[in-house]
Order: sequence, then structure tokens, then C-alpha cells
Amino acid sequence: MTLIATKGTQDRGGGSGGEAWRIEVEGQRAGIVFINKIDEPPIGSHASIQIYLNKPNQGRRIGRVAYRKACEASRYDVIYAHMRKSNHASRRAAEEAGFAEDPRPGHPQLLLVWRRRP
Repeated sequence: MTLIATKGTQDRGGGSGGEAWRIEVEGQRAGIVFINKIDEPPIGSHASIQIYLNKPNQGRRIGRVAYRKACEASRYDVIYAHMRKSNHASRRAAEEAGFAEDPRPGHPQLLLVWRRRP
């Protein structure tokens, strides 16, 4: 699995402070992972990562590797992942990539955080 840096689009890593990578597996496009700089409660201004895998590539452990590689390639030392609390597959992938739950009262979604190790 390889990440290829790309410009992204305005909402998918191409905006101010954003980063985006195309996910490739055996030379074929498997999806995209991107980071947007957003300003939302309860955190305020922060880097927020999202990943989208093509249907045939879901369930193949690609997401966990892509999460980790994107975080390591990013300029940000702290990155948050917001997801539905019922999205168990994404949660598992993010946690295996080094994300940990950041329980904030009143936040409707599951909030996970990744911190670069020194």
C-alpha cells in the first residue's frame, strides 16, 4: 500500500492547511485519505483526518495502514478523527493506527486523537 501526495479538492484536503493522498494498492487506486484544518467545538482549530476506500478495498486492513502513513507524512503533530459512534470498522482501523479516544462531554460523534511520538 502506497500513499501518493495529491492536491485534493477544497473539501478534501485541498483547502487552507489541508493535505491529501491517493491510496494505491498494487498500482491501483484504492481510495483517498485527507486532512482538513477545521475550527469546530469542542476542540477549536485542529487537523481532522478522513478516509474513503473504494468498496472492493474495504475490509482488507488498508484503512489502518493509510491512517498511520498519512499521519506520519502530515505536518501536524496532533490529528483528530471524527466518526459516527456506530462506525466500528473505522474506529478499529484508527485505533490500530495509533488513535485513542478523546472523550469530550456533549460531543455527538466519536472523537479520536493521534499524537506524533517524539
